[in-house]
Amino acid sequence: MNRYLVLNILVAGLLNTTQVFSQDTINPESEYQRIRTIAFDGDYATAAVAARKLVNMYPSYGDPRILLGRILAWQKDYINAGAVIDTLLLKEPGNEDALSARRDIDMWSRENTPVSTDLRAGYSFDSFREPYSRFWQVFNAGAGHRFKWGPAYAGLNIGNIIIGGTSPSNASELQLEAETWPNISRKNYADLAYAYSPGSYFPRHRAVVEVWQILPAGWAISGGLNYYYFDRNAFIALASVEKYLGKYWLSLKGFVYFKNIGLRTSILLNARRYFNDKNYLQITLGTGAAPDEPFDIQTNLTRLYANTVRLAYNLSVTHKLMMRIGAGYSHEEYRETIWRNRFEGNINFIYAIKMK
Repeated sequence: MNRYLVLNILVAGLLNTTQVFSQDTINPESEYQRIRTIAFDGDYATAAVAARKLVNMYPSYGDPRILLGRILAWQKDYINAGAVIDTLLLKEPGNEDALSARRDIDMWSRENTPVSTDLRAGYSFDSFREPYSRFWQVFNAGAGHRFKWGPAYAGLNIGNIIIGGTSPSNASELQLEAETWPNISRKNYADLAYAYSPGSYFPRHRAVVEVWQILPAGWAISGGLNYYYFDRNAFIALASVEKYLGKYWLSLKGFVYFKNIGLRTSILLNARRYFNDKNYLQITLGTGAAPDEPFDIQTNLTRLYANTVRLAYNLSVTHKLMMRIGAGYSHEEYRETIWRNRFEGNINFIYAIKMK
């Protein structure tokens, strides 16, 4: 045999033996803990390279792959982060840590948006025919902007009411509103809103405060208070629990309406199916004696009880244009033991005029 060929075979064998020996002498658990420390110290680039190397060396060891997915998500690389976790879930579909990481990545990607400034416009209506016909519609327009501390919105609502029956009327009025969703911390954010109207149908003042706490494994809870002033004060306390389940988001929300005759309560269940980061279908089921939506008109104060179902679809029309369309039906008790049918619908557009 050619002596050079023999020499090459010996060298190749020695190199392979060295690689195997080197791999066997690395403690994967110790290396995982080292990479984890680097990542938690904020050096994501170094941690990602080391985690990927460990994944390649020990493809059956799931923890480094989960860590790599989270590191990529912390760098806002949600597509590759999800792909890393999905690779593990194909082999281990019941891996709870991987499922938790996938839910977190889905939630973070949905909260992240490249839009900096946008224009918004929409239309909604609410109608019933007993004990008289009433058609209430609202046209709205405004603008939103994402600041470092969170997004904010300001706009104008034009409400129009058409009342039939023995005393028909047709009236319109204005309402100014502003809303923001500040990030309190990495695990907390809030919804703060205020609206003012000089008219007779919108509330004179409307204020909303709700705070969320993000929990592990895709869970979140919130609590808050809605305030309205028409010819008197009205308060509605609320609390919710939310859960991300892969492509699904579930929310159970309770309302307590403080009335002179005592407390009235209602509960709302939301289920949302995401098709991607922007497109989703949502169904809402509600029941109870307190309004489950903000009072946008004074006659809502008289509602006694209602069973409600709503459908909504959020659609990315183009890269810059988003549309949300929805419809709903309520079987509503407006007098003791007397019920009526109530219908609603809405369509809203958001157009990005400036990207990050």
